[in-house]
Amino acid sequence: MRTSQPAASCRWPEKRRILKSKKKTSKRRTSAARANHATLTDLAYSELEEIIVTLQIPPGTVLSERTLMQRLKIGRTPTREALQRLAHDGLVVIIPRRGIMVSEINLQKQLRLLEVRREIERLMARLAAERANDEERKEFAELAKNMVKAAKSADDIEFMRLDQRFNGLIANAAHNEFARRSIGLMSATSRRFWYQHYQRVADLPLAATLHAKVAKAIADRDPKGAADASDRLIDYIEDFARKTLDT
Repeated sequence: MRTSQPAASCRWPEKRRILKSKKKTSKRRTSAARANHATLTDLAYSELEEIIVTLQIPPGTVLSERTLMQRLKIGRTPTREALQRLAHDGLVVIIPRRGIMVSEINLQKQLRLLEVRREIERLMARLAAERANDEERKEFAELAKNMVKAAKSADDIEFMRLDQRFNGLIANAAHNEFARRSIGLMSATSRRFWYQHYQRVADLPLAATLHAKVAKAIADRDPKGAADASDRLIDYIEDFARKTLDT
């Protein structure tokens, strides 16, 4: 009698198909887990950045990861990664075996920062006016209106959120990743400095108007107007910083 081929060899193509299917499913699950993890890290960063910038956690405060995890209701890894990003931005200092300290606010550091910020923001405003797409231009026009509206109603938190959105939109619309990375290191530090002193020396309606002029020039495809408006905005911010010496 002839011996038949083992049934297992006949089933090998089917097994291989099943193994490939399992691998694809595993990859999808891994990708989904990574996306969820990134989302949690972004959420932790956004919430911590706002409460630090708006001085809900004062400069010099020492915190623990556990305290922040409980406050945010987010796990250890996303919270830790968010803190690393905040340290990179200069908002916190991670002290080995002690915890996390919210960094101090320093006028001289702010003035040095403005020297660099002036050049980068002028460049980015001009590039955004040249390169923004139609959707981004509509968003700039909307931002201009909403910033003035927030200032008129003295809604400082809403103005801060709009300012953050304004900075991010310019960074994206300029389509220059190097400028975007550079300005990302400065925006939170600048906003926190402004928030600390604005009630004593700031003119919120004027600040909103100056921001709105930059946004409108970009929406109108006016590179020179956007660059000039950016310089006037930084002039105001620098004058504001120097006035804090008298308070």
